[in-house]
Amino acid sequence: MATGVDQAAGMSLVVFSLVLFTYYSVWVIILPFVDSDHFLHKYFLPREYSVILPGIAAVILLICIGAFTVVIMWKNRKPKKAD
Repeated sequence: MATGVDQAAGMSLVVFSLVLFTYYSVWVIILPFVDSDHFLHKYFLPREYSVILPGIAAVILLICIGAFTVVIMWKNRKPKKAD
Protein backbone atom coordinates (compact mmCIF):
# COMPACT_ATOMS: atom_id res chain seq x y z
CA MET A 1 0.00 0.00 0.00
CA ALA A 2 1.09 3.53 -0.67
CA THR A 3 2.05 5.69 2.27
CA GLY A 4 0.73 9.17 2.87
CA VAL A 5 3.91 10.68 1.44
CA ASP A 6 3.56 8.60 -1.75
CA GLN A 7 -0.05 9.65 -2.14
CA ALA A 8 0.81 13.31 -1.60
CA ALA A 9 3.63 13.13 -4.13
CA GLY A 10 1.37 11.42 -6.65
CA MET A 11 -1.42 13.91 -6.15
CA SER A 12 0.96 16.83 -6.51
CA LEU A 13 2.24 15.38 -9.80
CA VAL A 14 -1.34 14.97 -11.05
CA VAL A 15 -2.24 18.55 -10.08
CA PHE A 16 0.94 19.92 -11.67
CA SER A 17 0.22 18.02 -14.89
CA LEU A 18 -3.37 19.24 -14.95
CA VAL A 19 -2.32 22.87 -14.45
CA LEU A 20 0.38 22.58 -17.13
CA PHE A 21 -2.02 20.95 -19.60
CA THR A 22 -4.68 23.60 -18.98
CA TYR A 23 -2.18 26.47 -19.32
CA TYR A 24 -0.73 25.07 -22.56
CA SER A 25 -4.16 24.31 -24.02
CA VAL A 26 -5.40 27.84 -23.37
CA TRP A 27 -2.14 29.27 -24.73
CA VAL A 28 -2.21 27.29 -27.98
CA ILE A 29 -5.92 26.80 -28.69
CA ILE A 30 -7.77 29.79 -27.27
CA LEU A 31 -5.25 32.65 -27.23
CA PRO A 32 -4.87 32.95 -31.04
CA PHE A 33 -8.57 33.87 -31.24
CA VAL A 34 -8.31 36.60 -28.58
CA ASP A 35 -7.41 40.16 -29.56
CA SER A 36 -3.72 40.94 -29.06
CA ASP A 37 -4.50 43.93 -26.80
CA HIS A 38 -6.59 41.82 -24.41
CA PHE A 39 -5.31 41.59 -20.80
CA LEU A 40 -5.10 37.79 -21.06
CA HIS A 41 -2.00 38.01 -23.28
CA LYS A 42 0.17 39.37 -20.45
CA TYR A 43 -0.09 36.00 -18.62
CA PHE A 44 1.38 33.98 -21.50
CA LEU A 45 4.70 33.86 -23.31
CA PRO A 46 4.93 34.78 -27.01
CA ARG A 47 3.55 32.17 -29.42
CA GLU A 48 7.00 31.15 -30.68
CA TYR A 49 7.68 29.49 -27.34
CA SER A 50 4.63 27.25 -27.74
CA VAL A 51 6.68 25.25 -30.27
CA ILE A 52 10.17 25.78 -28.86
CA LEU A 53 9.50 24.68 -25.25
CA PRO A 54 7.83 21.33 -26.10
CA GLY A 55 10.62 20.69 -28.61
CA ILE A 56 13.27 21.23 -25.96
CA ALA A 57 11.32 19.03 -23.54
CA ALA A 58 11.14 16.27 -26.17
CA VAL A 59 14.89 16.42 -26.80
CA ILE A 60 15.62 16.25 -23.06
CA LEU A 61 13.21 13.31 -22.71
CA LEU A 62 14.90 11.44 -25.58
CA ILE A 63 18.34 12.08 -24.06
CA CYS A 64 17.18 10.74 -20.69
CA ILE A 65 15.64 7.64 -22.28
CA GLY A 66 18.82 7.03 -24.26
CA ALA A 67 21.04 7.47 -21.21
CA PHE A 68 18.85 5.10 -19.19
CA THR A 69 19.01 2.50 -21.95
CA VAL A 70 22.80 2.78 -22.18
CA VAL A 71 23.21 2.42 -18.40
CA ILE A 72 20.94 -0.64 -18.26
CA MET A 73 22.68 -2.28 -21.21
CA TRP A 74 26.09 -1.56 -19.71
CA LYS A 75 25.13 -3.05 -16.33
CA ASN A 76 23.73 -6.21 -17.94
CA ARG A 77 26.74 -6.71 -20.18
CA LYS A 78 28.38 -10.12 -19.91
CA PRO A 79 32.12 -10.48 -20.36
CA LYS A 80 33.26 -12.33 -23.47
CA LYS A 81 34.56 -15.84 -22.95
CA ALA A 82 38.06 -16.57 -24.16
CA ASP A 83 38.17 -19.45 -26.66
